[in-house]
Amino acid sequence: MSTIRFLRTFLAVAHHGSFSEAAEQVALTQAAVSFQMRTLEAELGRELFDRSGRLAILNAAGRELLPEIKHLLDLYDRLRRPNTAPGELAGSVAVGSIVSCMGTLSKVISGLKKAHPKLDVRILSGKASELAGKVEDGELDAAFLVEAGRKMASTRWTPLYEEQLVVIAPRSAAGEDARQVLAANPFLRFDRTQRTGLQIDRLLRRMGVPLNEFLELNAIETLVELVRQEVGVTLLPLINGSNWQQIPELRILHLPGDLGPLSRAIGMLERREHARQGITAAICEACAQAFRAREPQTAA
Repeated sequence: MSTIRFLRTFLAVAHHGSFSEAAEQVALTQAAVSFQMRTLEAELGRELFDRSGRLAILNAAGRELLPEIKHLLDLYDRLRRPNTAPGELAGSVAVGSIVSCMGTLSKVISGLKKAHPKLDVRILSGKASELAGKVEDGELDAAFLVEAGRKMASTRWTPLYEEQLVVIAPRSAAGEDARQVLAANPFLRFDRTQRTGLQIDRLLRRMGVPLNEFLELNAIETLVELVRQEVGVTLLPLINGSNWQQIPELRILHLPGDLGPLSRAIGMLERREHARQGITAAICEACAQAFRAREPQTAA
């Protein structure tokens, strides 16, 4: 079984590009990771990395073996799955989620674990781009995140719902429509290092509205709270399950219809071939039902 452990360490090194960062992921010392990789190279009869200082980048042989090693570990994980009755879910899975999906996903997972005592699910929160990378590298079995324009042949995307992009302003804000409100008040921007932030930035550029930018945050709920406190206005997705329309201090304004896509797509990303597809499919279906039940009413 030591070879299986070494192969998992190999995937961590391949993902991070360094022994030290991989060591943190697999809970080993850097020296232990280096020893495992030297042993694996000796067993396979070839060097797998180009080593330069602290870096360890896959060479041609390593890149050639990477998909085979992922496939081998998936086969091994299938062998380890416990025998289950029809309809029973059992085994361990790791699922990622962006913050806005975390509440619903956590409730769904909690319900599934009560119904299926042999099911073990670990949930990880993160940015969409980071979670997508972890799915592609096999660190996560699936992730609930914002759709990206780039599609990987090795992954499968299951769309779940869309969230409309809207302007959110305090009742006291100057302006009658979305353009006027954005131009006349301090603007609170969502983090442009995230997929949603980039989409919002592109949308604002198409609108061509002069902005009085005040701050930029990586926290949607905090931005909404600042708007409620009359700090400024913002442009955000209308989060599934939010109660923003019922907050008397807030105005929710539609964007002009001539700007192209005005929503972000949320779905589940997973590798096309992995050992826990039955579990991720059940999680996805349960989440789809929960998300549909929580869809906000059309903003006024």
